[in-house]
Amino acid sequence: MTKNKGLGQGVGVLFSSENEDELYFECNVENIVANKHQPRRYFDEGDLQELADSIKEHGVLQPLVVRRADAEEGRFELIAGERRFRATKLLGLATVPVIVRDVEDENTLLELALIENIQRTDLNPIEEAEAYQSLISKFQYTQEQASTKLGKSRSSISNILRLLNLPEFVKQDLIKGTLSEGHARPLLRIADDKSAIKDIRDEVVNKKLSVRQTELLVRRFLNKPSTSVSQKREQKSQIPSSYCSSLVNQLSNKLSSKVTILQNGSRGKIEIEYYSLDDLERVIGLVVND
Repeated sequence: MTKNKGLGQGVGVLFSSENEDELYFECNVENIVANKHQPRRYFDEGDLQELADSIKEHGVLQPLVVRRADAEEGRFELIAGERRFRATKLLGLATVPVIVRDVEDENTLLELALIENIQRTDLNPIEEAEAYQSLISKFQYTQEQASTKLGKSRSSISNILRLLNLPEFVKQDLIKGTLSEGHARPLLRIADDKSAIKDIRDEVVNKKLSVRQTELLVRRFLNKPSTSVSQKREQKSQIPSSYCSSLVNQLSNKLSSKVTILQNGSRGKIEIEYYSLDDLERVIGLVVND
């Protein structure tokens, strides 16, 4: 059975300088395949172009880290350096400097992809959350185990995983940087109300509101009685329709006029129709003298 490698060992594989001279060489770009556990999904084209321009002027200053994928075909799988790899392909370079590391188990490969991105280039919040979720589900880690392996507190991992409960349009905002993680966190308090989230999100984006202002918007929404609750209270306080009809019939018969009861929750008004001044005096007489 392959021994499960912890994060500390993975970091050693990624950053160790032992025997680098024997493992360092210029590799054909076409012989390198992407890391299947790469947590980064969104690559800003502007940032990649800036990196490509830098590589064009100064070269690839830091080698890519790879592992052997197919010894017979001479193919390698990328461990670290996805942005540099993409930038070199953008330039059309034929070769790129690499260092080969001996990484066999999938656990360490995924962990190394996380390390390289989180510690060097920063994933956006959704990519980071999805990477943690992948680590937890694929290798059946608890959040406590994941926090130990990644060197992060369990609460920070738990908090960022909660972002996956947000609607897709908010996730896209986080991926593109339209909203910050600080803006998104208050929205988790109303995660079950997508309509409210959409309204608040639109106001935050259109008015360029701060995190503090976003928190206030959410707080105001939570403090405002919901429409459904108000409607239930109103319906509960209204006179039942059958009883209301009975009262209308009694008044109409008593006054010999058309009577309407208009309800508004526990309040309302009674309308009595009259057809002439004489009829008005008759109705008033009945009401006053009765």
